[in-house]
Amino acid sequence: MPQFSERSKQRLATCHADLQVLMAEVVKDFDCTIITGHRDRVTQNRMVEQGKSQVRWPNSRHNSDPSEAVDVAPYPIDWQDRERFHYFAGFVMGAAARLLAEGRMSRPLRWGGDWDMDTQVNDNNFDDLVHYEILTN
Repeated sequence: MPQFSERSKQRLATCHADLQVLMAEVVKDFDCTIITGHRDRVTQNRMVEQGKSQVRWPNSRHNSDPSEAVDVAPYPIDWQDRERFHYFAGFVMGAAARLLAEGRMSRPLRWGGDWDMDTQVNDNNFDDLVHYEILTN
């Protein structure tokens, strides 16, 4: 059974409890790595400058404490394999729906590959295939 590295565990610990529960469930069946949880002001604004985020501090869900967003990728990471990111997202979103129905998560999840949550992945202006965020109830 896959498990998180110490670095991934530290990053996940900066996230909302719902994201911690979700990712602990996901990693049991799908090896993955936590790229980032909480982002401070400097890091968030650098991500915008690098084109990796669209929103400046404090408007990202990564900026709350605990973070309401997590960036996670299937491991090992192959940035060229978009299909694998989509496959992984289906697994994550399915797990989130199940955990929400079971009462183990309190808030629904949105994926950065389907911002409007219409299940159409070709209508985004900005793809962030590693990004998952919990929504406000």
